This record gives sequence, C-alpha cells and structure tokens, in this order.
Amino acid sequence: MRRATLLPLWLTYAFLYTPVVVLVVMSFNRSASPYEWSGFSTAWYGTLAGDDEILRGLANTLIVAAGATALSTVLGTLLAVGLARHASGSRLLPALSVLPAVLPDIVLAIGLLAFYSLVSATLGLHSVLLAHTVFGLAFVTAVVRTRIAHVDPSLEEASRDLGANEVTTFLRITLPTLAPGIVAGALLTFTLSLDEFVIAFFTAGPKDPTLPIVIYSMIRFGVTPEINALATLLLAVSFTVVIAAQRVSRLTEAL
Repeated sequence: MRRATLLPLWLTYAFLYTPVVVLVVMSFNRSASPYEWSGFSTAWYGTLAGDDEILRGLANTLIVAAGATALSTVLGTLLAVGLARHASGSRLLPALSVLPAVLPDIVLAIGLLAFYSLVSATLGLHSVLLAHTVFGLAFVTAVVRTRIAHVDPSLEEASRDLGANEVTTFLRITLPTLAPGIVAGALLTFTLSLDEFVIAFFTAGPKDPTLPIVIYSMIRFGVTPEINALATLLLAVSFTVVIAAQRVSRLTEAL
C-alpha cells in the first residue's frame, strides 16, 4: 500500500530528471548525431575545450558571476543588517528588498533595459553585471535576514557595553556570526548568475555574450553532442554549488 502511494512521487521524479539523465549520457556519445548512440567517447569534451566562442562566453560569464556575487554579497549583507536594525516594524521595506527575486525575469529584464536606455548607458559586460547584482542582492538579503533571526542580539549589546564602537562591533561580532548566511547567499547568487539567460539576453552588448547566450545561439541550428557536453559541465558546477549552499544553510540554522 505504501509503495502505491509513493508511485506518483517517483513518476514525477522520473518526468523531471529523465531528460537530464539522457542529456548527460548523450554527451558521451561517439556519434555526431545527438539522437543515435554509437558508443562511448569523451571526444566532445575535447572539442568543447577548443571552441573559442564557448571559451569566450565562459570567461564573460565567470567575470559577470564573480563581480555580481561580490557586489550582491556586500550590498545584500548591509541591507539585511539595516532592515533588521532600523525597519524591524515595517512590512513594506522587507518586501521591497526581495521584490527583484519574485518578479518575473522578463519584467525585470525589460525594466533594466528601459533604465539603461533612459540614462543612455551602453550595453556590455558592465550592464549585465549590474543587472545580475540587482537580481542577486535580493537573494543575499533574504538569506542573511534569516541568519539574523537566529542570532542572539545580546552579543552586540555586550560588545557595546564593553566600550566597542559600532564599526568594531560589526566587524568582530556581527560579521562573524552572519558569516554562514553570507557565504550561503554568495554561493546561491553565483549559481543563479552563472545560469541566468533572460536578464543577460536583454542587457548584454552584441560583442560580449555570456555563455547562456552563446548556447542559445548554437541550439538554434540544432542540438549537438558538444552542447550536451557543455550542459553536463554546467549541470555539475550548478549542482556542486547548490549542495554547498544547502550545507552552509544547514550550518546557519544549527549555530
């Protein structure tokens, strides 16, 4: 009886993950056809490593992801601390802080593009970086605010009672206690920026495409084992970072 009740769950998992498994398996296909298996081979990973367009897109993606993660982490942490200290009784300000995370990507992308047009800003890696910072800031703020809720405020009070000023208290007490949440938010932001397509598509310049845009331009002419290999590598990176973020989040709740 119990197995029968679990059947819909397993069918749902099969529906969700079977295409992913097929993609990973076909990335090791010897044939150039993505639909016909002709033997095991890792040749497509070698081909991938020699593709200048993909490597350039990967470099652009890593630059954007690293920069957006750094900016989002700093600004999101400061915003979370500010909301906890000065807007604890407000519902509007915390809701506005996470608005970029709940807005549809297409809405945020069009809004950012309209803003860039309004201020006559040129599009390039810098515009994508700033757009991803806005997107990632909301996630860092949400994660750090969750961590703040588990921190004993008497620690900061004790520090101030002992003569420490606001800066010293923040650097020696607040920041270390929030570190697990900050790291989890940073890892989450990096993963989201690495895979994000819609916002990058609207805010990137024609000469600086990110990797998801490069992949999109390639699959318009059909899926190849090279694309399967690239998708497999991105899947592995995203999976690793998400697992790391979950572990850090669990540490956040345990401390």
